[in-house]
Amino acid sequence: MSFDTLVTPAQAPPGETAGPDPLRIVPRRRTGQWLAAAAVLLLLALAAYSVVRNDAFQWDVVADYFLTTAVLRGLGLTLWLTGAVMVLGFALGTLLAVLRLSANPVLRSVSWGYVWLFRSMPILVQLLFWFNIGALYPTILGIKTVNLLGPVTIAVIGLTLHEAAYAAEVVRGGILSVEKGQLEAAQSLGLGGWRRLRRIVLPQAMRSILPPAGNMLIGTLKGTSIVSVIAVQDLLYSVQLVYHRTYQVIPLLLVATLWYIVVTSLLGVGQHYIERYYARGAAGAR
Repeated sequence: MSFDTLVTPAQAPPGETAGPDPLRIVPRRRTGQWLAAAAVLLLLALAAYSVVRNDAFQWDVVADYFLTTAVLRGLGLTLWLTGAVMVLGFALGTLLAVLRLSANPVLRSVSWGYVWLFRSMPILVQLLFWFNIGALYPTILGIKTVNLLGPVTIAVIGLTLHEAAYAAEVVRGGILSVEKGQLEAAQSLGLGGWRRLRRIVLPQAMRSILPPAGNMLIGTLKGTSIVSVIAVQDLLYSVQLVYHRTYQVIPLLLVATLWYIVVTSLLGVGQHYIERYYARGAAGAR
């Protein structure tokens, strides 16, 4: 911690009064910090210049493919997968969190076992397992599994089950952050368990749930790119189809990268305003 230097003027001669400013504040010079900042800015400028001026990036090709129909169709599927997985994952995760906090030991054990199992398995392994589920169950209710579970359905199932395990812990942490006195006051008013959860607990728990939930949303958006391994035509798979035909790998990967940056930036802005909305009334919130 740095402190400004206090300089005391010389003592006034006898019979004379000191000036109106007995203490003069001299700001401390931070030469090292400014030199470090200048060095960082210089390195960033050189890196940006090399990226812009490097012809190998083929920015003209990036501009040509950025708004093509194939890329926008893949982007639309990526956004749809992200929304569906987040809604279904948090719905199942909320149920698991409530079961985990239940007084019934069987329900607590089932919830804990689910979270333990699906957090232990890599998401790629889960997708490949569901993609090959026909080897275990060729038919379900007389319907062939191959016809019942297409690549998009498999992606939704695998990602949702994976997301629910993490969402359960996020929701459980948010519920535990609510003061016990709030629940006791709700019980004294005669509110049932469901109404306590919906009207008292969840609105207050949202302040603790939203920050990790926002991070999970952005992570899910980027994580949907993994479904390209099972031939789901998301954003990444769409650009892969193009560069397998044109051999322009770098510019097409830049197209996907720029779209991910645009969408995640918009989601970050939305998360900021939603968090500020639910922070109303909290101590220190503006």
